[in-house]
Amino acid sequence: MRNAFIDELVALATAHDHIALVVGDLGYSVIEPFADRFPDRFINAGVAEQNMTGLAAGMASEGYHVFTYSIANFPTFRCAEQIRNDIDYHQLPVTVVAVGGGLAYGALGYSHHAVQDYALLRSMPNMLIAAPGDPMEVRACLRYLVKHPQPSYLRLGKAGEPCFHSEVPEIAPGKWLTARAGSGSATILTTGSTLELGMQMAGQEAFQDCAVHSLPLWGQRSKPLQAASSANFDEIITLEDHLIDGGFGSWMMEALSPAGRAGAVLPGGLATDVCAMVGSQAALNAAGRLGQVQRRAKAV
Repeated sequence: MRNAFIDELVALATAHDHIALVVGDLGYSVIEPFADRFPDRFINAGVAEQNMTGLAAGMASEGYHVFTYSIANFPTFRCAEQIRNDIDYHQLPVTVVAVGGGLAYGALGYSHHAVQDYALLRSMPNMLIAAPGDPMEVRACLRYLVKHPQPSYLRLGKAGEPCFHSEVPEIAPGKWLTARAGSGSATILTTGSTLELGMQMAGQEAFQDCAVHSLPLWGQRSKPLQAASSANFDEIITLEDHLIDGGFGSWMMEALSPAGRAGAVLPGGLATDVCAMVGSQAALNAAGRLGQVQRRAKAV
């Protein structure tokens, strides 16, 4: 995902001279293509993420679309006040980019576990969450955000994620993308890099009737669209590499609650046990019981 991000950002910056990239003294071996091509639109703000975010807001107020880039929690929780007051409140075109969503940097411990970021960012009324499921969705998210500049949060995996789309899909906030057709009235609805896990789950006997959908763009304003999107499904198994409380599954239950359909959602996320653990992404996802969703018994 990181490589798709920088490749697409360079392509977009070639066509749009108001795109800028600000980093917090990292991203080396990834961000060089942008820094070398557009040195006047690249800033290394140093290990000072709050200043980086304030700087980005100031640049955005002068006409730039600024992408800030850092690992996991650093451009989000460390900068929560600046995102809330400077970017979201003023509705500025700043895209906060976090690489290593979920437990991608699990070997570095809790300081690098990005498992509460959805809960934080989705509470901000103007923030659009962009959580692509594969490299093609990364490109689609960037194209949408550049065409529709606004406060946004782009959550990337780390590296090596497979492609599930043969071409860059057309996306919009709240719009589900079909990754696999199903034979029943259930779907696995993923956001972010858990699309790969959703596709693996659909190959298991317990989930063989399930469709698989991805929702790469969502936020407070796209909640009203979910009733229509979910109308054909009696079971919606949400899947996210985020704590089960306050994340994507909770958002979907809230979205369907006015229609009395919150009970259709079976949230699948991480148990809080992972907060105290250090290990590989795969080991921590397993320890957090990600994907271990108990379906309802079918009526006989």
